[in-house]
Amino acid sequence: MARARIAIVQWGNKLLEKNDLGFPIVMWLVSRAFIWTAMLIIAPHIPAPTYGVVPKFGWEVFDAWDSLHYQTIVTSGYEFQNDGERHNLAFFPLFPLTISFLMRLGLRFEASGILVNNFTFLIALCCLYSWLKQNYGTSSAQWGTAFISWCPMSMFTGIIYTEGLYLCLSTAALRAFDQKSYKWTAFWGAMATATRPTGMALIPAFILASIKESRPILAYIAGLCTSLGLVLFSFYSALVFNDPLAFILAQKGWRPSLGFDWPGWLNMVLQIPLGSNWYYGWIVNSQGGLRDPLHPIVFSVVVIIASCLWLARKNINHWMFYGTYASVVLILIISSELFIYNLLNLLMFFGGGWLLWHLRKQLTSVTMFYGFCGISLLLAAGSPMSLGRLAYGIIPLNVGIGVLLSQNPRYGYLAMGLFMTVLAKMSIGFAQRLWVG
Repeated sequence: MARARIAIVQWGNKLLEKNDLGFPIVMWLVSRAFIWTAMLIIAPHIPAPTYGVVPKFGWEVFDAWDSLHYQTIVTSGYEFQNDGERHNLAFFPLFPLTISFLMRLGLRFEASGILVNNFTFLIALCCLYSWLKQNYGTSSAQWGTAFISWCPMSMFTGIIYTEGLYLCLSTAALRAFDQKSYKWTAFWGAMATATRPTGMALIPAFILASIKESRPILAYIAGLCTSLGLVLFSFYSALVFNDPLAFILAQKGWRPSLGFDWPGWLNMVLQIPLGSNWYYGWIVNSQGGLRDPLHPIVFSVVVIIASCLWLARKNINHWMFYGTYASVVLILIISSELFIYNLLNLLMFFGGGWLLWHLRKQLTSVTMFYGFCGISLLLAAGSPMSLGRLAYGIIPLNVGIGVLLSQNPRYGYLAMGLFMTVLAKMSIGFAQRLWVG
């Protein structure tokens, strides 16, 4: 048996070496099967949570939260009033335009949205793998591709969201800039700025990288042309709603104030140790006690155990290490979606930011600048709502994690186990109509 397993692994490695895109394709296929199994097969057989539903097997499990707004845009068009309410003009146009094109070919909305998001995510993985391999080597390319495929936020690349499309376009633009292909930089960059607001971070990133590397004038022009997606959306807003900045004003319904929202950030941080007992202040039940008294206790015990293990890490045997790892997995399984959501927000944002700084001398200039510009944009966007998902869409953060894991593969394998656990939990939660990002 052992020889057979070794032979299979060797055959798989030869196949991947022979086909340069074999690895990202396999990562895409397996991760899609994993996410959809959790949503379509497992979730319908789990009792409904307090604020969720028991999903049925069908298209509906993929269609919730933001995807409902995209469906309205596709079927009824944009709507907006400058009244501070939530209007769908806040959602950028390229994703619904692509879905609308496929629907004209005869596909239903759900099938079109899933096809666009997943197919463009496959292209993003192949593009990322090629880009990382060229700049950082095969190991970094494999770990970077594996992380972006199995990161818990990759759940959003399997449903009717913009993650796959935006990752595809922004990665293609960054890769084209590194390859000094400026016409493609401008094209992919303009498409990215027509997909999501975070695409605006590409514009200063290209300009700053051009200055640092003393690029020719074409590089600056390409960076400026990246804004064409925004310009066209602004033209549409002026034509339909008599205000070229209407699409920016529409953001106020979702994020009422610009700048650093310290109350929102503090609330998010405090919900990690306190759980649902805290929402901009203490929340008590009808008897005057905490809503979830066990959460702070369990969190405190976990922190104490983790601190003791860290202090005694040199004297821990393998059994204790793996026992602790299994305990962490179990805690993640039984943790609330609120805890997972806030923890991922902080890890993706601050962990990604630290990695960018730590690896700043190893990353290409445009990668580093886009990463920091993207983080700065998120900080200035007001509410930290969906912070982890938006940070996941900033590809340099994923690049940094891939480079780091390639340097520490043992921890990389352990991290993948945790990622898969949370990915399954988030997929089930989304199918149950719970807010997971």
